[in-house]
Parts: sequence; C-alpha cells; structure tokens
Amino acid sequence: MTKKHFYLVAILLMLCVQGFAQDLDIHFNGFGFLDNREYKAFIPRSRTYSGVRTALDMGLNLDSLNHFVVGVNGIHEWGAKPYFLKVDPVAYYRFESKSWLFNAGMFPREGLVSDFPRAMLNDTLRYYRPNIEGLHARYQNAHITFTGFLDWVSRQTNTDREQFIFGQSATYRPSATGIFYLKDYFMMLHDAGPAVSIPNDHIRDNGAAQVRAGLNLTKFTGLDSLSFEAGGMLSLERTRENNGGGFNTPKGFVASAYASYKRMAFYEEFYAGQGHHVTYGDSYYEKKLYNRLDIIYTPFLFDHIKGQFILSLHFSPTKFNDNQEAFRITYDLGRKKLVKFK
Repeated sequence: MTKKHFYLVAILLMLCVQGFAQDLDIHFNGFGFLDNREYKAFIPRSRTYSGVRTALDMGLNLDSLNHFVVGVNGIHEWGAKPYFLKVDPVAYYRFESKSWLFNAGMFPREGLVSDFPRAMLNDTLRYYRPNIEGLHARYQNAHITFTGFLDWVSRQTNTDREQFIFGQSATYRPSATGIFYLKDYFMMLHDAGPAVSIPNDHIRDNGAAQVRAGLNLTKFTGLDSLSFEAGGMLSLERTRENNGGGFNTPKGFVASAYASYKRMAFYEEFYAGQGHHVTYGDSYYEKKLYNRLDIIYTPFLFDHIKGQFILSLHFSPTKFNDNQEAFRITYDLGRKKLVKFK
C-alpha cells in the first residue's frame, strides 16, 4: 500500500464516518531493534538485524464491540536506501467483548500469537512479518484461554507457492488464584507448489506441538515474577509423494524458567531429544541438546515507552560460546479519539 492509497482510504473513511460510526480514533506505535547474533553453530544466521518499524492506523468504532481499522506498518533497516523499502498494509475487522476477541484481515501479530515458543515460531517474525493475514479468534474465562489462527503466507501464482500457517494455543488454570496451569501449542505450515508444476516438487507439511505444565510461584517470593514450565515437544514433517508420504515425528523434552525483579529478568530454556526441522522455528532446535539463557535489563520503562537490553547465551554440543546481544525499544501512544458522532 503506497502513501497515496493510504490517504485515499483515510479520506473515504472520513466521508463515510458520520453514517457508520460512533467515533473515529488514531493509533501510533513503533518498534526499534538492534540484534547482533554471533552463531558459530549456524554461520548463515550469524548476522546483525537492525531497524525500526512504525505503524499508524485509523479506527472506526461502530459501537463498543465492533471496530474497523486501516493503516500501514513500515520497516526501515538502518543504513538502507530508499527509506521504508517495505510497507505492510493494515486493514481488518475486530470484534471484542469480555470473553471473545476476533480479527479478520491484515492485523498486527504482536500480543496475539507472540507467546508461541521460539522452537515453533522464531523471534525474527517480529522484525520482518509484523502482520497476520487471515483470521484470529480468542476465547477466555476465569479458567481457560484458547486461541486459534490462520495466517496466509503466500498466494499461489504461476511462480509463487501456496503457503499458509494454522495453529492454536490454550492455557488451563484449575483455579483462578492457584499456582498450577497447563499449556499447549500447535502450528502447521502447509506448503503447496505454484500453479505451474515443478518436476519432482511435492506438497509439504511442517509443524510442531508442545504440551507444558507450569507453576507460578510468584506469590511465595519477594520477586515480581517466578515461574517454571516443563513438558514435551513433537514436530511433524512430511513430503506428500505419490505414495502419500508419512510424517516424521521427532520428539523431545522442553523446560523453561522465568524470574524478574524490578528492571532485571532472567529467562532460561532447555531442550533434550531428537532434532527438529521446523520451517519457522529457531534453528537451535535442530540440535539434540540445547540451552539458552536470556539476561534482560530494562533501563527505560515509562507509560508509553519500554527499552530492553538482552544478552542471550546459547549452549549446544561442540558450540558453547554462541552469543547474542540485542536492544529493543517499543513505543505505543495508545488509541486517541479524534472525533465522536452522535
């Protein structure tokens, strides 16, 4: 979506707003990142990611439940020219009530599926694929939170493949005030060929699932947060050849621990088992043994701005000194009402 198209859409919305909306609001937010990765275990991924994302959208609020949002989300990588080489359109319908959230269209992934384990959806998606293009639904009550989504990655043409991701996650708490909870995650990438067939090319399915049990022990400590999780991981990989092709299903054990106090936090992840090849997952889970420690310091923490330094130490067989240094800053001015109609 070009600037010209965005302004045209905005003008049309302004012309129509009196007939269809109670109020019109505007939302501005952004995300800056500098992420240096020194990966001896994965030389091609040993690089520096840097840039800033800026998002601006306008919302039509028909009532307290129904909303239409249009806007843009552009990325500028530091040192690149021209500026904002890639701009992703934002255009979606949102229904939001006490128990339900539903999105349809092109909408930000942040806060919707950003809690998926990095073994399944890696953290560079936050940098370079900020939107889900498809559908998202979430239901929650005092005990259960359930999320499902469909994300269309590539539309089939003569040269482009047909690709989409579907998945779900759920959290169950037997007691709203208890310390025990259960979690599960599942995602699958369907990868079909272009409209013009390629010899010896077949449909591929690639996904993963995790089931975890967790303990939130925060209330027994003087910390701001303390939790532990452990469970299992299964990945699903197959190529549908003429005979149908069966799934390859590597399995393993996963565990994590998180602790925070004021501006400091520590997050540790551990994996042991068979290696996985998850297309959108973190490459380190191809290893049979892997441990990651994130040391997080938050020097900037205000109402609308949060800045973090993260030192990540990666440990895998034969590679004990891989490291990653990142600084990320997020700013969100929230939704500001422009005009209200009676």
